[in-house]
Amino acid sequence: MNAHTKPPIAPFYAASGNECALFDAAHKNGLPLLLKGPTGCGKTRFVEHMAAQSGRKLYTVACHDDLSAADLIGRYLLRGGETEWVDGPLTRAVREGAICYLDEVVEARKDVTVVLHPLTDNRRTLMIDRTGEELVAPPGFMLIASYNPGYQNVLKRMKPSTRQRFLAITFDFPDPETEIQVVAEESGLEKGRVAPLVRLGGHIRNLSGMDLEEGVSTRLLIYAATLMAGGMGVEKALEAAVIEPLSDDKDIQTALRDLVTTVYG
Repeated sequence: MNAHTKPPIAPFYAASGNECALFDAAHKNGLPLLLKGPTGCGKTRFVEHMAAQSGRKLYTVACHDDLSAADLIGRYLLRGGETEWVDGPLTRAVREGAICYLDEVVEARKDVTVVLHPLTDNRRTLMIDRTGEELVAPPGFMLIASYNPGYQNVLKRMKPSTRQRFLAITFDFPDPETEIQVVAEESGLEKGRVAPLVRLGGHIRNLSGMDLEEGVSTRLLIYAATLMAGGMGVEKALEAAVIEPLSDDKDIQTALRDLVTTVYG
């Protein structure tokens, strides 16, 4: 960060435990951090908030089936008739002493794990085979990864040998009071109108016997509240932001609408 660059403003985040203190300790001591929890419960927002608070540049990588080690490290590209090496986000983060966040890391290809191991032990090194470089991470560099344990299967599971290289925090949906604060802050909807929305979210998460992979995320509640704050009616907002995103099954959608009626009358 140069002298003329203003530090980023930390996005709103409501802590629910000692996660902020643990992040600071991990960052101070150069330790990697693993965030575990369901989709939309605040893992990414937490990383964005803490990176801004610490004044560190953040490189976020959304991992997927085709993400390879080369995507993280870099590759040679043809530019203007010449071959030029271009760093990937992980390499840039190491060079700059920044934070690299690998979101849903278990979705990436297996060769990614091999690259991460030397960065998550006392070596703190990144080997770039194509150029012959071996980078040693400076003190400011931090590696953070996240995954959703609920989506793990035999083919996509974080091996214990990898998991045990990280400090770990389990995230879950916030308690109702905190969630009301978060949804109101993010959407601009007054807390009195947010409260039944959060109550609805709690009911959906506690449903049993329904084929929902996950309960409604805090993110979707914020979407619904944002629509309502903009003047959309409750029924239409919930249809677009909660019912339709959660399921395509008509019976499940009907059951969700019944829940809305129970909460809102």
